[in-house]
Amino acid sequence: MWVLPLLSYILIILTLGLAPQAQAQAQAQTKQKPKDSQTRQKVVIQSSEQRGLKDTAGSSKTKSNALDPALFQRKDPNELILDSVGNLDYRISQGCLRRNLNENNLPANIGIDNQAFSEFFKNQTKTFFDRMRGDCIPYVVAFGNRNRFNSLSIMNGPIQDVKTEVWTFTASAFGGFLVQQDYLINESKNLSEIRIPLREVLYDPSKVSDRLPVELVWELNSIIKQIYPEENNSLENTNSLVRLIVDFGDRERWAQIWAVEIIDPSENEVFASAFWVERSDIPGGFFTGSGESLERSFWTNPLSYRRISRGVGSVKASSKRPNKNTPTVQAEAPKQSYRAHMGIDYAAPTGTPVFSVANGKIAHLGFNGAFGNLIVIEHPGNYHTYYAHLSNYNVELQLGNEVRRGFEIGYVGSTGRSTGPHLHFELRKNGIYIDPYAAKTQLDLWSMRDNESGQLTREILLFGSPVK
Repeated sequence: MWVLPLLSYILIILTLGLAPQAQAQAQAQTKQKPKDSQTRQKVVIQSSEQRGLKDTAGSSKTKSNALDPALFQRKDPNELILDSVGNLDYRISQGCLRRNLNENNLPANIGIDNQAFSEFFKNQTKTFFDRMRGDCIPYVVAFGNRNRFNSLSIMNGPIQDVKTEVWTFTASAFGGFLVQQDYLINESKNLSEIRIPLREVLYDPSKVSDRLPVELVWELNSIIKQIYPEENNSLENTNSLVRLIVDFGDRERWAQIWAVEIIDPSENEVFASAFWVERSDIPGGFFTGSGESLERSFWTNPLSYRRISRGVGSVKASSKRPNKNTPTVQAEAPKQSYRAHMGIDYAAPTGTPVFSVANGKIAHLGFNGAFGNLIVIEHPGNYHTYYAHLSNYNVELQLGNEVRRGFEIGYVGSTGRSTGPHLHFELRKNGIYIDPYAAKTQLDLWSMRDNESGQLTREILLFGSPVK
């Protein structure tokens, strides 16, 4: 397996009249950290100890609920103005286009109807096709609303070695187009390829935890549940494999799954796939090879639950029972009062592990009235998640800790105002509750934004199995 090292980064602006200041802004927008290279290698068995926690809280052992009063204030939902929800019509197409004498016409041949881009592509690829190997050109193209071109990644042939090049074209927010050139080299640093039998991933998590950190086991299980093709629900009885590209991380960065594929090793057929997209201003997310976001499910599954016992709505307010020794007076029965229930209640046995749904920092850890034992995690983009009625917390957890998605933060209980063991879960944006199950709820967390499209198309080519 050859994985991306970034040896050169070329930024080209089509519009010659673009002001120098705008050029600098465009460069800043598209600049990314280089990724280390890799080769296919055997993976040493990793420790199953959970490592998705960074102690940024110092040596303090104090647990306090007197932190930020704003965390517990109910704000008017009408005040909520969500960020751009991204591209809900985002879609991806990929293949390996057979070579011909007019390779410059590749954009039109794969469905890109944009004359300006076609001219840009032709001008920039004059030397690219001189270095082609093989009889087809691997490509991944992304389209947005109304079939608008978003990004295109191409490779100089289906052969992956030190001479492999990947070029990625994206539409610039300032007009014109950008191109990024990446090369693969024969080195192995941070990324590793792992292959695990599908039946073990589905039914034997203990074997998976021998290969991955614990928090990645939870993440992998969540991915497979979503991408496992129902029409091929007998795949677990075959020799099908789950192919992973993984960064095991270190003290400075989280362990991370970058690519997941369910494949038939004999034919190298890919039944389903998912790829990680890193983001700086909001939590990153997984997208399928066809461009579908998997994030809504991640943000609504903080545990393995039996059922949702209560959703958003109104519930009866508690009232005092009449004293049996008090003489009864015939009078009109008082009307039943109700209170709002903001959050999702997941019924589960006491002690069931609860996981962080995304990377973040512990903003609250302690008892808080009706919430009982409560953990609040702050996530990038002014998002907070609430985990209430817990029986206990992970003993390693402290206020201010940074936690990774999939880290085991606490355990289901019935503390506070609770009628039985369950997890009360809330998602808030700018302090205002969001119903993650509502069909009308569309967050920037759950869709592809235009400036992220090139990252996904590039990673599908680099981390995915060779395109046929």
